[in-house]
Amino acid sequence: MNTPRPRWRLRVCLVACLTLGLQRARPADAPPPDPNPSPASMSVNAVVDEVVRKNLELDFYRAEIAAARAGRRTAAQWNNPELSADLGSKRVWERGGGTLGDGVAWSVSVAQAFEYPGRIALRKAIANQQVELAELGLAHFQATLAARARARAHEALAAQQRLDATDEVARRLRSLLEVLVQREPAGVTPMLDQRIIEANAITLQRRSAEASRDLQSALLELNLLRGAPAGSPLRVTGDPGLPTAAPPLATLLERSATNNFELRMRQAELVQQGFQVSLARNERYPKVTVAPFYAAEKANDEQRIVGVGVSLPLPLWHQNRGSVDAALAREQQAEAALRAAQREIERQVTGHALALESLLREMADWRADAPARFREAAELADRHFRLGAVPVTTYVEMQLKYLDALEALLEARHQALEHRRQLEVLAGGPLDPLTAP
Repeated sequence: MNTPRPRWRLRVCLVACLTLGLQRARPADAPPPDPNPSPASMSVNAVVDEVVRKNLELDFYRAEIAAARAGRRTAAQWNNPELSADLGSKRVWERGGGTLGDGVAWSVSVAQAFEYPGRIALRKAIANQQVELAELGLAHFQATLAARARARAHEALAAQQRLDATDEVARRLRSLLEVLVQREPAGVTPMLDQRIIEANAITLQRRSAEASRDLQSALLELNLLRGAPAGSPLRVTGDPGLPTAAPPLATLLERSATNNFELRMRQAELVQQGFQVSLARNERYPKVTVAPFYAAEKANDEQRIVGVGVSLPLPLWHQNRGSVDAALAREQQAEAALRAAQREIERQVTGHALALESLLREMADWRADAPARFREAAELADRHFRLGAVPVTTYVEMQLKYLDALEALLEARHQALEHRRQLEVLAGGPLDPLTAP
């Protein structure tokens, strides 16, 4: 009888041990991943901070700054010296006679070009303006990005409030319909009342779906801005509150003329074009090339020459007039762009300030507890309708007016906050330090 070989037994033991180990390591009892994770709750300020830190487009502006700084280093560098060497043969002979000797002739020189005085400084100044433009571009993008994120966060809050209120009224109507359906309508009036409630329930479902879409749209854009996957669950918490009064129009215009990012960029471009004009005029003068050299010849005798060569182009045919005229034209364009930007910024500041003032006057007549009072009135109408003390028209009208009033309040508040955010972007910073108490 054949017995199993020891090697075969060892293989069986190893396979059994590995199988047992894999079974123990397998997380059989681990809970499956939650298909509907709870959304992350973030305040408006937290969302804005995360957007400003993690937005993917910020890398583009940071790379632009790095490229401008590299250009500044390049503008300050001298041209590399040029090394040249010559090698040949020299033969000396008498006229009509024999050869006196053969030998090698060679020379070596190093040439360094020197720019006309002030030219490198002008190039450095132009490069410094380019760095400033890149930094202003980053600051402008961050301010615009923060305003956009804050606007989307406030839209999400408003859409959530609309959705909650609409769902509340829709649930109230569905609950009432469940009771009315169980009753036998006695006459035309109860049947018509039931149909009115059913029709309004359908309308409310439509409004609830629209509010849900608005909420999802705002959350999707917030996820995009903060560099998160589009489907990441998110819930914005907090209360945006009512906007406060802006500073006087004269103060806003003065501050925007000084701190507005677009105007500062236009001013930096104008300064840069002024340096370009100076550089073009400077380039009319030639650069000087100095080349020390050493030469040696050895044939009949030996000669060695050490000297310095100087070369420069003569500005006879090309005096850089075209470049000077082009630089002057671009400077005029920069001046015109600055004046147009100033008028446009002034128009935008005045328009947003007047619109904000009008909305603040409108909201000044509101009662602080207006949404709560309308909500209580809708609940009161529901209770009394069930008791038969309120007709269906009053009941339905109260439910719809509650939603209409809430949407009107939210829309007016959103517009006022948007005008104030635009004023902050135009003024180049928050307006809170300038707001009168």
